[in-house]
Amino acid sequence: MPAFPKAAQSALADTQLRSNLAHATGTIRSRRAAAVAELDDWEGLREAGRAVKERTLRHLDHHLVQLEERVTEAGGQVHWARNAEEANRIVVDLVRATGEREVVKVKSMVTQEIGLNDALADAGVAAYETDLAELIVQLGEDRPSHILVPAIHRNRAEIREIFLRAMGAYGTPAPSHLTDDPGQLAEAARRHLREKFLRAKVAVSGVNFLVAETGTAVVVESEGNGRMCLTLPETLISVAGIEKVVPTWQDLEVFLQLLPRSSTGERMNPYTSTWTGTTAADGPRAFHLVLLDGGRTDALADPVGRQALNCIRCSACLNVCPVYERVGGHAYGSVYPGPIGAVLSPQLRGTASAVDRSLPYASSLCGACYEVCPVKIDIPELLLHLRARVVDDKRGRRVPGPERLAMAVARWVLSAPSRLALAQRAAGVAGRLMTRRGRGRLPGPLSRWTEARDAPVPATESFRAWWKRTHS
Repeated sequence: MPAFPKAAQSALADTQLRSNLAHATGTIRSRRAAAVAELDDWEGLREAGRAVKERTLRHLDHHLVQLEERVTEAGGQVHWARNAEEANRIVVDLVRATGEREVVKVKSMVTQEIGLNDALADAGVAAYETDLAELIVQLGEDRPSHILVPAIHRNRAEIREIFLRAMGAYGTPAPSHLTDDPGQLAEAARRHLREKFLRAKVAVSGVNFLVAETGTAVVVESEGNGRMCLTLPETLISVAGIEKVVPTWQDLEVFLQLLPRSSTGERMNPYTSTWTGTTAADGPRAFHLVLLDGGRTDALADPVGRQALNCIRCSACLNVCPVYERVGGHAYGSVYPGPIGAVLSPQLRGTASAVDRSLPYASSLCGACYEVCPVKIDIPELLLHLRARVVDDKRGRRVPGPERLAMAVARWVLSAPSRLALAQRAAGVAGRLMTRRGRGRLPGPLSRWTEARDAPVPATESFRAWWKRTHS
């Protein structure tokens, strides 16, 4: 992936994409606002969610050990993965041990993070997405662009074309008379997936929360496909980041109120599935929990950066972000797009690549993301923190010539009152010229900087000049 500015420039040129995004994010924003307004104690819930997350992260080692003990006691098996390669190898080996060559999947961001579908394909195992939006992305050979609605960049007409073109290659084809009516599209997906649910012996899921005190895994969803995957197969493999732990069921109660209102604008999730190990004659006979680090321990070690691990993947920050609304999720070059992706991905992956170094700058710092975050992650603070880290990472490299020259000139000007006064008079002249030219536009080569933003217009009179004029 290219760095964010280049990817964003391409996305901005796609008028259909911008129209799709504006319609979808606007609808979700309105639903969320209405759902939140129903609660008098919403701010109290946000504070409770933040407090639970921060307390959990401070004692994460204890809760993870307790989680492993409880899962094992309940008949499950816990596997630890330091990185994506280890997690993929564990899952592939578990699927191979069953002798199966296909799996059904519940929507999972962490399996996208580690590239599990590709790893399974390389091992000769077909992975079928069962979430409607993920199915659209898979059939279209596309990439997810939103945390909650991975196919948010597609409209109904595009989805119809994808179903007609690709559904038959994966299983039951779409009806030839299919229209772009939402009901017909949903029915085509339901018919296509039904045979996979009834045939699959292995399922792979993500996890929304893990309750340490009982070893319980929790998945919330809106379509019922998750319930099918979690109950019908004989083997269930769940992959989760280590930050998904909550200590108790009482803590879980807070998040089951915060998450649906912040994500889908609903009072509660239509389907909340919980399972603890295995139970004879009920559900999967084998349960495996793969716990992934994948850079999370490094993020945890950063007193400022660790708050990104509080994220419960609601996507509220994406839906209010003016940058995301105009460029979509693909420009971020990560499975985690939008404001949360801009602060999470550089911590999980590091800032060695151009795309990860650019992500902390993929924001206007308007603060809307912080205002809607259900666990009060201060994303603007994190963006500035990571920008500083990107600059610090450049230490030891040669500072660019223009930057060295600018700093040298600034030091020379600011070291003498007479030179500062001269610079202020020059700024006043520049302010008058810019006012005549048009507010916020710089001349010459600098005009590129103001193609997408307004530059502050210098005052036509400095404070020093005003003081001399009015008090002499």
